[in-house]
Amino acid sequence: MQVILLEKIRHLGNVGDRVEVKGGYGRNYLLPKGKAVFASPDNIARFEQQRAAIEKAAADTLAKAQARAAALQDVTVTIAHKAGEGGRLFGSVTTREIAAALTAAGHPVERHELSLPEGAIRNVGSFPADVNLHADLTARITVEVVAE
Repeated sequence: MQVILLEKIRHLGNVGDRVEVKGGYGRNYLLPKGKAVFASPDNIARFEQQRAAIEKAAADTLAKAQARAAALQDVTVTIAHKAGEGGRLFGSVTTREIAAALTAAGHPVERHELSLPEGAIRNVGSFPADVNLHADLTARITVEVVAE
């Protein structure tokens, strides 16, 4: 299935690119979320007429993401969690808890924007977390886990 991308998609392409994707990915994700349109002759012509507006909207989105990244630079969030002897947690610290702590600290972040490069946090200590703000932009924060 050929589609025209309406926004930049990581590992797929930029705004305006005509790419070949699998049918399910196009029908179930890209088209319903408004990230792409079918590459029909009508849609190609319509996209070319609106190209400047779409690219300006993409640039605005990137500028907002850069502003958020600047605000998140060098942010450390502290989360208290029950821990046993030796610093091992009962359970783990999840992206939901990190997102809630960041939002409470005045940095609104959605859970789906967070990723933990080292995997689930199951010990007391300091861990990195990535905030995926845009297809081109990732901010790194520090998560401090302390025993309750």
